[in-house]
Amino acid sequence: MGQVQPKAAQGSSILLVVDDRPENLVAMEALLDDGDWAVRTVDCGAAALQCLLDEDVELVLLDVQMPNMDGFEVARLMRGSPRTRFTPIIFVSAIAHTQEAVLRGYAAGAVDFILKPFDPQVLRHKIQSLLKLERNRRDLLQLTLQLDSARAFNSSLLENAAEGILVVGEEGRISFANPAMARMLHGAVADLVGTELLAYLHEPPITCDWKLSDFYRHWKRNEPYRLHDASLRTFDGEVMPAALSCSPLPRMQRSMVVIILDMSAVSRLHAQLEFQAITDSLTGLLNRRGFHQALESALARIERSGRRMAVLYLDLDGFKRINDSLGHDAGDQVLCQVAEKLKSGLRPYDILARMGGDEFTALLDSLDHPEDAARVAEKLIELVSVRHSVDGVEITLGASVGIACFPECGQTVDGLLRAADMAMYEAKRAGRRQYRFFSPEMNGRARSRLMLEESLRTAIEQDDFVLVYQPQIDLASGRLRGFEALLRWQHRVAGTIAPGVFIPLLEETRLINRLGDWIFEQGIRQCRAWQAQFGEALLLSLNVSPVQFSMPQLVDDLRRVLERHQLKASQLEVEVTESALMQNLDTTREQLHQLRQLGVRIAIDDFGTGYSSLAYLRHFELDTLKIDRLFIANMLDSPKDAAIVSTIIDLGRHLGLEVIAEGVESIAQRDWLISHQCSTMQGFLVATGLSAEQAGAFPTQLDWASWKPEA
Repeated sequence: MGQVQPKAAQGSSILLVVDDRPENLVAMEALLDDGDWAVRTVDCGAAALQCLLDEDVELVLLDVQMPNMDGFEVARLMRGSPRTRFTPIIFVSAIAHTQEAVLRGYAAGAVDFILKPFDPQVLRHKIQSLLKLERNRRDLLQLTLQLDSARAFNSSLLENAAEGILVVGEEGRISFANPAMARMLHGAVADLVGTELLAYLHEPPITCDWKLSDFYRHWKRNEPYRLHDASLRTFDGEVMPAALSCSPLPRMQRSMVVIILDMSAVSRLHAQLEFQAITDSLTGLLNRRGFHQALESALARIERSGRRMAVLYLDLDGFKRINDSLGHDAGDQVLCQVAEKLKSGLRPYDILARMGGDEFTALLDSLDHPEDAARVAEKLIELVSVRHSVDGVEITLGASVGIACFPECGQTVDGLLRAADMAMYEAKRAGRRQYRFFSPEMNGRARSRLMLEESLRTAIEQDDFVLVYQPQIDLASGRLRGFEALLRWQHRVAGTIAPGVFIPLLEETRLINRLGDWIFEQGIRQCRAWQAQFGEALLLSLNVSPVQFSMPQLVDDLRRVLERHQLKASQLEVEVTESALMQNLDTTREQLHQLRQLGVRIAIDDFGTGYSSLAYLRHFELDTLKIDRLFIANMLDSPKDAAIVSTIIDLGRHLGLEVIAEGVESIAQRDWLISHQCSTMQGFLVATGLSAEQAGAFPTQLDWASWKPEA
């Protein structure tokens, strides 16, 4: 059996020559040796089949007549194998010259049948042609396999892609749709193929012809086209938010590919974030931003309809003491209860919001008359001003409501809210649990208030405030009891500002906290400086605002200043108004107890003008009652005021309290007070507010018999 030659160099073709005669093999090898191929020779059919298994043979020159297995049998077996099914076979025979043999050879799968003797040049040309065809066949087969692989990959990609993919022809009809696209539109792929793309586009609506649409114009210019905020109509009539990206395919395909993203999840997330952005997390009502948006929409709508509407601004009265005494969790419970109460008092289409803290707003739409808003305000105040139960504790609230009507009080969101807010503060100043309408006069007062507030801040920064001292005189002996320190403001442009103007504003804006420490420091240091002249019996009275009195560090602040200036606590008297004492009775008792432990005296200022109960008064740790100047001014002409002053003097005497009459301006008032056994007085009859130098020169004893007030 002939042995095959060594492996061919990479890239060269392999020819297999099969012949049972060695001399024929040698001749064929010599004939074909100088070609651009490698020659393998074998001398039998079995060896040929083995070589075909071992080598990548591209052409076989096969003898017909061979022992054991002839060429026809070898050809038949080759055509039965997938490996050699298409390998070209040329039969070469010197014996089988009959037509029958030739036809049998072609039937066995031969591509040619050459009879010996043959022309070597013709054989070589045939071999070259057949090898070229075989290489082309193999290349085509490889390309086909690659194409099949690419098609399979692309098909898998399209089948499993999460994005919807469409191919749309130049006439606007869908020629291909992947399963994801069908699922998005709640249909089948077959339902989409052949339909028009624009039939599914809900937003933006396109009513023009396909060839006038942006899709077609961009495709015609070979440009991509994207729609980020589109929506599609599904087969069952729903609307699905989507983003579309269209890209032209190669010109010969005359189509575009459309990739579609389902934006439902993004849209839901955006809606959720937007809801959170405009919703109060505690009560579930709209927040400030949400109310602004609702009011802006209502304004745009109502301007077309010509109807009226009103904005209500509601602030809870007494809510702070709930947070201070019961804690913020209890305060949150109350706010939720109030929100439900307010919702029950409004129509279903009215809008309610929590602006922050304990402030709420309501938008009353489609009103016939402003009085309708007043009736709603009364109802809301009534609903809020009931007992609320929190953790078994019964509490009572109130509400102050400001009303701004459109278009009289404002025609913009900010204008209406500002007007309603100012009206609400007017309601608070009027005594709380009331409502007030906005008016131009209120607007003017508000502007003045804003200017004054700004001036106050500047005055604090520039040290424009001073303390003056008004003497307090023992009525029976004329002895100097002490001084009340009074805060005064000398405006650099407007001159002296009345305390009744700036002190309430200091308290309302809580700027009094910035001045409180300075007042303590100045007053106590001055009292300590007077000891060499007046002795340790001299008392200094300092006013403490309701805001300061509610501060838990009040006693500690006083203790530090007293220790720093080495002034006895018994020389200091703290004056607190009735209203401050009654804000929170438990806090008041504790604060008074701590002040008493510190050793300072405690006085109720402006007694008789507030709403304190005598039942509570007997439980407070007090030293002094100060009768308000209003009663003193009218007591000589008004029997009722005289009776009130006399009653307060008797009350103080029976409770063991010192009674000081404020605002005494005439000798007749002084004499009346002496005759009714009032212990102490202060007022313009003796002196106005004195500077520290003037107070230091004030006599320690007045001789009432020879004393006359200064002109």
